[in-house]
Amino acid sequence: MSTAASAGLRGQSAGQTALCSVGAEGNSLRYRGYAVDDLAEQATFTEVAHLLLRGELPNAAALEAYAERLRGLRNLPPALRTVLEQIPASAHPMDVLRTGCSFLGNIEPETAFDQQLDVADRLLAIMPSMLLYWYRYSHDGVRIDTDNDEDSIGGHFLRLLNDAPADPLHAKVMDVSLILYAEHEFNASTFTARVCASTLSDMHSCVTGAIGSLRGPLHGGANEMAMAMLERYQSVAEAEADVHAKLAAKEKIMGFGHAVYRQRDPRNAIIREWSRKLSEQVGDERLFAVSERVEQVMWDEKKLFANADFYHASAYHFMGIPTPLFTPIFVMSRVTGWCAHVMEQRANNRIIRPGADYVGPDERSVPALSARD
Repeated sequence: MSTAASAGLRGQSAGQTALCSVGAEGNSLRYRGYAVDDLAEQATFTEVAHLLLRGELPNAAALEAYAERLRGLRNLPPALRTVLEQIPASAHPMDVLRTGCSFLGNIEPETAFDQQLDVADRLLAIMPSMLLYWYRYSHDGVRIDTDNDEDSIGGHFLRLLNDAPADPLHAKVMDVSLILYAEHEFNASTFTARVCASTLSDMHSCVTGAIGSLRGPLHGGANEMAMAMLERYQSVAEAEADVHAKLAAKEKIMGFGHAVYRQRDPRNAIIREWSRKLSEQVGDERLFAVSERVEQVMWDEKKLFANADFYHASAYHFMGIPTPLFTPIFVMSRVTGWCAHVMEQRANNRIIRPGADYVGPDERSVPALSARD
């Protein structure tokens, strides 16, 4: 195997999964055989979480029971609240989730693998509570109650952020967003979780490692960086001119292209239309038009399509979500995929230990200290 061919493990299979298929026909994404387009239109995120973690979409009774179960797992233990209060407002929210997940593993440890579904459900339910308890305490000086009767994970997040019932349109968009981000085969953070799981480590360690991997700007932060760029432009003309200038200077434009998809990212068209609806709701006359023009320029000039992150930036912005919380929303969703992959790895495990192509010096002898230059 040459080092050129193995760079980033591109194009190589690292195992098998029944959870997700990415990139078939150059543009598809399916969770356990279901197209993400159909799931986003006909299912809720709670149903998708059930599908990924338990293997099948729930019937009406199972869905009601699962939603009630998740609502009952939103509470923060007092010890975890104390830890979250020690984290400064200047911390990156991803670091908060990393710390919160790791600490939860100390006070609610997974002591046997037959607890794994319980741990997965707890992590899914508690992620918004951890994030928003820290955010509201560190930024607003208030200790919020993380228990509420919002039906969905996304609605729960918005309720904690705004101290008010979630706007129905916003709750719907959040639910779709969580569906789109729930799973994506052997991406960097998921592969991190599976490598950790292959050592027979606990679920909290696997998810903590995955959060650390997603923390890197080449994986989970594209929507934040896209937002930082888009909000600078005051007009469509300014956006078009600046993108042309960036391309001429060979600068990277975040939110475009993909490591697996070759024709389009199927998630993009879905979130684009929801972003459009949100822009109309808030009376936006600039940001969505700017986003569309940037997307068109990137296609005309580089034949690069927008990926899922690009229009998520404007969608989250229109809902009043602070930009630093964009990537943590990814965690709130992808924890379903991570936990499902951990369980799949455990079910047919062999420690993941690939080889490497050595490119260092040939064999040599150790010279005497006095003979070294």
